[in-house]
Amino acid sequence: MSDVTSNPKIKGSSEVALEESVLQVERRDYRDIAPDDRPRSQSLDGFDDIYTDIVDYIIRCTHKIWDERDIGLIYTHYTHNCVLYGTTGTIYNREDVVRDTIQRLVSFPERRGMGTQVIWNGNDKDGFYTSHLVTGSGRHTQYGHLGQPTFKPFVSRTIADCMIHRNMIYREWVVADQMAIIKQLGLDPNHFAARTAKSKFDAGLTSLDIGENRRFLGQTRPNEKADTSLAHNDVEAQTIEMLHEVFTKRMFGRIAQDYAPNAQYHGPLMKELYGQAAIIHQHLGLIGSLPDASYEVQHVASNPCEEGGTKVAVRWLMEGHHLGYGILNELGDPTGKRVQVMGMSHYHWKDGKIVDEWNVYDELSMLVQVKLGQLAENAQAGA
Repeated sequence: MSDVTSNPKIKGSSEVALEESVLQVERRDYRDIAPDDRPRSQSLDGFDDIYTDIVDYIIRCTHKIWDERDIGLIYTHYTHNCVLYGTTGTIYNREDVVRDTIQRLVSFPERRGMGTQVIWNGNDKDGFYTSHLVTGSGRHTQYGHLGQPTFKPFVSRTIADCMIHRNMIYREWVVADQMAIIKQLGLDPNHFAARTAKSKFDAGLTSLDIGENRRFLGQTRPNEKADTSLAHNDVEAQTIEMLHEVFTKRMFGRIAQDYAPNAQYHGPLMKELYGQAAIIHQHLGLIGSLPDASYEVQHVASNPCEEGGTKVAVRWLMEGHHLGYGILNELGDPTGKRVQVMGMSHYHWKDGKIVDEWNVYDELSMLVQVKLGQLAENAQAGA
């Protein structure tokens, strides 16, 4: 693996031309990222003429659909058989994506989703993969999926990972911090989790507890080395190795080795924390709530950063049981129920250290899973 160069590629694809200039989000106003008069700066065969590069595509079409209410663009930007993986369920067709978008906009007509950063790889021949961090803010002013309006403001983070080919998103993973919104609006998380769990249970869904999660085999220890086959370059491999040490081997001291002393952590529930000790406690606390959890990296991408260093995006999955105490306070006392955590993280590496981490997972989806398991248990006991 070589050092990071501009525009990392998908494995097996041809190199992306280095002369291509793809804008980054962090230091630019929206009008600069999605301009009216900028010539196309990246090969985008099959994409609408308005888009100048893949970051422009993600930022502009998201803005048009969610902020300008051009929801019908979903028909020209998603395939009819698209699959959208969320933290509380999966959508398997485009029409349901349209319906879900409308319902969410009904409750939050003032919401604005601001692109914080886009990390990507790929090309127009083999397809693009983008990881889009959004900071959403607004007020709850209308009756909708959260009930009567509270008129309270909220701020939350979402990361959406998309697979795109010729202007069409055909697969998407979305992790939205719904618990942050619920708590800021002063609503009862247990009420909404129970309602969601009941609807899923009534539809015939239960949590299948298969026991072992394969973090290790039998009585062996975890794998000594991380599988870095998903990495495209050295910094991605270093990120995977760090995550393996921390989450699979439980070597939380690795954080002090790889994070800068003044590193900043931007976490669920809009936590803003500073320093290695605080970051160690967050990750230790997540494992504390799910002490037998496995951790698997599902995708990694990176881009050189105009602020210096490299930004790395990781999509990951944890599976375990609610067997202990940690930072997942809303789950209450240990229930033993199986919990799956779909999460996404962005890291900013600079001078060999992580200086910023954005971590998004949804505690509300975990509470739904616990309550779903309890419903299944109660039904079985009453049978």
